[in-house]
Amino acid sequence: MVDYAARRTVMVDTQVRPSDVTKFPIIDAMLSVPRELYVPRKLREVAYLGENLDLGGDRVILEARTFAKMLDALDIQPHESVLDLGCGLGYSTAVLARLADFVAGVEDDEARAEEAQQTLSEQGVDNAAVIHGALAEGAAKSGPYDIIICEGAVEEIPPALVEQLKDGGRIVAIFAEGALGVVRVGYKVDGGLTWRYAFNAAAPVLDGFRKSRAFAL
Repeated sequence: MVDYAARRTVMVDTQVRPSDVTKFPIIDAMLSVPRELYVPRKLREVAYLGENLDLGGDRVILEARTFAKMLDALDIQPHESVLDLGCGLGYSTAVLARLADFVAGVEDDEARAEEAQQTLSEQGVDNAAVIHGALAEGAAKSGPYDIIICEGAVEEIPPALVEQLKDGGRIVAIFAEGALGVVRVGYKVDGGLTWRYAFNAAAPVLDGFRKSRAFAL
């Protein structure tokens, strides 16, 4: 019998705390959410490894270090609402739900979205909902949001998402720049975004977040 609770503790002690993530709510959330229930069944044995977990189709569950540092940079408050883009099977949404007032997860794979919602419901996560739809379109009906988090890399942020972020809100994303991406936090002020560097991390680019390529004759 695998002791997943012990593995969660090791994950936090070896991947999260050493990365200068010390906020108690984040540590507590990552110690409490059973990551193994939100990964493909065949990956449960490796759910707590310090690497991105492959969901197929150029999609991943972000490694604990990257995800925790993104949460740390966002400094989510208990009264805030979050848009979780590319939530996969719901792990990130479950963690975010312990930090925020409400979380809308968006997943473009219908089967994954259904499984994520089912697992969240089974785990008693009642302040989050998973919506099936295009990631780049967000979830305007539940917005606007205080926080937007992208569970993968981007080349650019679609304007529709900027509109769903409250003025004074924050958005975090891994910008794909060469082999290693750059995580930046954007702050919305007077309708525009001001970006600040946070740290380096890598992930595949999310569908709908690539820059349009100009064709040359």
